[in-house]
Amino acid sequence: MYAVIATGGKQYRVTKDGVLRIEKLDAEAGATVEFGQVLLVGEGSNVKLGSPLVAGGKVVATVVRHGKGAKVSIVKFKRRKHYLRQKNHRQPFTEIKVTDISAG
Repeated sequence: MYAVIATGGKQYRVTKDGVLRIEKLDAEAGATVEFGQVLLVGEGSNVKLGSPLVAGGKVVATVVRHGKGAKVSIVKFKRRKHYLRQKNHRQPFTEIKVTDISAG
């Protein structure tokens, strides 16, 4: 069974017992998180598609850990103008493990 959820401005395809990284959530490690914005739930050829959300659909997950992604360098440069700006960025994430998917 799989589902497509929306969180943090992005959409993710999740499966039961699957682990994935999403945008940072305000939840402690080990806490249970519930996602109500379920766009699609499918199992084999049986697919429920919401318009835009599946009625009564929810995905329950456990927070595994929080962390930061790989370092990304940002360079702004204009030639012959004596302009150079260099910065680095590490995007924070939350790693979750999906425990239950229900279609409602």
